[in-house]
Amino acid sequence: MGTAPTRSPLAPARFPDLPTVAGVRFACAETGIRYRGRPDVMLAVLDPGSVLAGVFTRSATRSAPVLDCQAKIGHHSDAGAAILVNAGNANAFTGAHGTGTVEAVCAAVARATGLPETRVFTASTGVIGQPLPPESITRHIDALTATLSPDGLAQAADAIRTTDTFSKGAHATLTRDEGTVQIAGIAKGSGMIAPDMATMLVYIFTDARIAGDDLQAMVSRLNARTFNCITVDSDTSTSDTLLCAATGASGVDVTGDMAFEEALHGVMRDLAHQVVRDGEGATKFVTINVTGAASDDDARTHALSIANSPLVKTAIAGEDPNWGRIVMAIGKSGAQADRDRLSIRFGDVLVAEQGWVSPQYREEQGAAQMKAEEIDITVDLGLGSGSATVWTCDLTHGYISINADYRS
Repeated sequence: MGTAPTRSPLAPARFPDLPTVAGVRFACAETGIRYRGRPDVMLAVLDPGSVLAGVFTRSATRSAPVLDCQAKIGHHSDAGAAILVNAGNANAFTGAHGTGTVEAVCAAVARATGLPETRVFTASTGVIGQPLPPESITRHIDALTATLSPDGLAQAADAIRTTDTFSKGAHATLTRDEGTVQIAGIAKGSGMIAPDMATMLVYIFTDARIAGDDLQAMVSRLNARTFNCITVDSDTSTSDTLLCAATGASGVDVTGDMAFEEALHGVMRDLAHQVVRDGEGATKFVTINVTGAASDDDARTHALSIANSPLVKTAIAGEDPNWGRIVMAIGKSGAQADRDRLSIRFGDVLVAEQGWVSPQYREEQGAAQMKAEEIDITVDLGLGSGSATVWTCDLTHGYISINADYRS
């Protein structure tokens, strides 16, 4: 327990140099909830005037912290806000004890920061079903608040990890006549990743000025194109949380600014891709494009059917260009398809068309595509203009090893 797993071969070369976002400060602590010798709790405190937007898991067994955040997120206030996250224990499926822990932690953070409890948001990630003693966190709150710093986001990214093999961060800068806007975000996620809102923990901070409702609408739109388009293992967590905070400290109003939305989109997509690249046991990053579907929803259904198929994912792990498994996944998805209209490509290689293997296709061409670390699979249904893109990874023995030993 607490031993760092081998770094994913798909990991970025290094953690990015994240900019300081005016109006937010961070602190981390080692509590020993589950891990030893590393930070496992992070606290972020936002200045007065900050607004928050969030999306959360739709799991029917979502955790007490998620339920508490959902109850609070829509109530905007001029007061500041605080976000506290712990790793190692999900505080999920813990009954009334879980609710009591959330209340105790929120009360302790509120006392230490002078914030109302309604402006304290918590998240927990790790093992499900084990009670989380509130004192394991609350006894560190005073030390956390005493060490808050605007430069602590990189350490916060490290503190929220569970089975992650690397810390995840991304950023963007937007220049306007009124000034410069910074966006910086961190995420954790490696397993139990499937699109049903955000599929992990994600925290994004910007010094832009924007109304809470406008930020919420933007985050929800972008979530559908990023975090809800990734899958590692088709399993949706009880704890999925994405919070995006805008402090307004730059003085730059980004309401209706499409360039800001695209910059935020880039940060969210980058973080989403990093989660897939850190998929438990992953050795391949896979992009699945579906075009020519009867609708965008049908395209998404087909893409997820391919991405979540154990047979497809193990074939990719074994570098086997088994296009028959793609055909199988399309056929089982339940969305509209016509066997004799669809075509399949591995990269730029046409593999199958018109209900049969392409006459020009050679097995060695497909095998060469499968040897790459990044693989593109494209399916055209030949039925309409619907399209979707989903990102996933392969399924290896490493996934079994990590999850067979996770709780012991």
